[in-house]
Amino acid sequence: MRLSNTQRQFLLQAATEYAQHIHQASEYLATRGLSVDEAKKFHLGVVDNPLPGHEGYKGKLVIPYTTPSGVVDLRFRSIHGEDPKYIGLPGAKTTMFNAQQVLIADGYICVTEGEIDCITTVTKVNHPAVGIPGANNWKPYYTKILDDFETVIVLADGDSPGLEFGKKISRELGNVNIVQMPEGHDVNSIVMQEGAGWLDERIRKCINRG
Repeated sequence: MRLSNTQRQFLLQAATEYAQHIHQASEYLATRGLSVDEAKKFHLGVVDNPLPGHEGYKGKLVIPYTTPSGVVDLRFRSIHGEDPKYIGLPGAKTTMFNAQQVLIADGYICVTEGEIDCITTVTKVNHPAVGIPGANNWKPYYTKILDDFETVIVLADGDSPGLEFGKKISRELGNVNIVQMPEGHDVNSIVMQEGAGWLDERIRKCINRG
């Protein structure tokens, strides 16, 4: 279902309002090796003064999903250890995080499981990336979006679902390289442990392959 102009305006208003309070998430961001300035590049925010209908998200990190047509979704993440970790807007259609990267990436693109891993790849390793919010949220039409790239590099989590995520994409695309993180790690945690060079080296091997 397409968003109405009113819905789009409300999402933009919410994202703009919440982005003003991103400093409230500085401690959480630090635990992920990210700075407030890096978070600002992706217009992350914190729900301080909830807009109507957003009262249940107070105090949570706001992750806007932006496409060339504007803000199309908001996801919320707990930053104080409460469950569930992630909450979406009721009835929201899952989309690709950082989708505008497909318009500016040249030749290759990385695919991560989740927004923080995507942000880590872009800011710490300087490689183009999009994020899928969970391995189960891959949509068939993403294949058409990524099919024009010479190389699609799936940065899979270091667990069985992560490997299946990579295999699922490789079954649908003929241009996939899977880089699986060490067991128990995701992109963000391995970069924090081993440094950006660890990931950069593996991505570059995929780019130069063949």
